[in-house]
Amino acid sequence: MTKTFTIKKGERLKSRKLIDQLFKTGRRFNNGPFRVFYELGSVSTAGQVPEPRVKHPASLLFGVGAGTRNFKKAADRNRIKRLTRENWRVLNIPLKQALDEQNRSLHVFIIYTGKELPEYALVSTQLTRVIDNLLHLVHEKNTPLP
Repeated sequence: MTKTFTIKKGERLKSRKLIDQLFKTGRRFNNGPFRVFYELGSVSTAGQVPEPRVKHPASLLFGVGAGTRNFKKAADRNRIKRLTRENWRVLNIPLKQALDEQNRSLHVFIIYTGKELPEYALVSTQLTRVIDNLLHLVHEKNTPLP
């Protein structure tokens, strides 16, 4: 039995060095209460990322965060991150398939910038839009590689 709806250990963006590099050299866009940092690259046959400055063998790396400015309690920040991860886990399948088809890699870090604690439905609809935007970027033929 294959586990389709999972965020595997190798797909988590955890390295402070990679995250800092993504913030410095990657691109970003805002979508609702989310600020999305991303870097798109092409994957070689060996499975390494030659073009972008981020080097990791996985084709899709994902990280999530919530700021302390609007949410002082760690429990609130953790809830936001949990909701975001859960929705990403369910919704990212088309994005993974598109990346595999085009032999590309994508590194994404999402920060929740809203001022109120979100509900599941809001996170779901906004993350659907984020993933649609990322799919559009992956399918663009003229997307310059960073």
